Amino acid sequence: MYSPDPDYLQKVDYLCSCLGESARAPDEKVFVFLDEMGYYRWPSACKVWMPAPPQPIQVASCGESKNRQWRIIGVLNALTGQVNYLDNYIVGRHKVIEMYQYLDCVYDSAKEIYVAQDNWSIHKHPDVVAALEDLPKIQPVWLPTYSPWLNPIEKLWRWLRCDVLKMHRLASDWQQLRNRVNSFLNQFAHGSRQLLHYVGLLGDGRLAKAVRSP
Repeated sequence: MYSPDPDYLQKVDYLCSCLGESARAPDEKVFVFLDEMGYYRWPSACKVWMPAPPQPIQVASCGESKNRQWRIIGVLNALTGQVNYLDNYIVGRHKVIEMYQYLDCVYDSAKEIYVAQDNWSIHKHPDVVAALEDLPKIQPVWLPTYSPWLNPIEKLWRWLRCDVLKMHRLASDWQQLRNRVNSFLNQFAHGSRQLLHYVGLLGDGRLAKAVRSP
């Protein structure tokens, strides 16, 4: 794993410092990891085993059923495993601003909300920066360039793809597929130690140790 960011070590130290602060004062400070992902109506093609069908299966072509895309912006609480998300056909600067406002409401009793995120240009769009001026509790924590291993919510997306999206059979029922995705994410609405284990926030990794720091 390699990041070309010349300030990699300093950014990791700051990330761990903010995690430690949140762990020491959980009633006052919140730390979440933010990221976006997208998925398609049609699953990726690959080999899969199934019993031989009694007759040939008729598969619709892309021309008969449009391959739509849907996008999610989500946050993962580093201490509880709580997941909050918004979804839409487009996730751009307006949805990022809406997520910040949503976080401000969800954690209304917190004095500070650290939001770790990557360097996608939308995160630093002038409209987003201006919106943050009206949300003083929200404190962006910028991850080093090209370092997805420092954003545990990436592993939540991996779990979602493996359990729900890989070779799914719902290309003909777009709404049902979206419902399945939402149901998967909703199971973490009140936190999950299992999720914290899965993404590496419980264990012996550097981020996990930062959360446990006295």
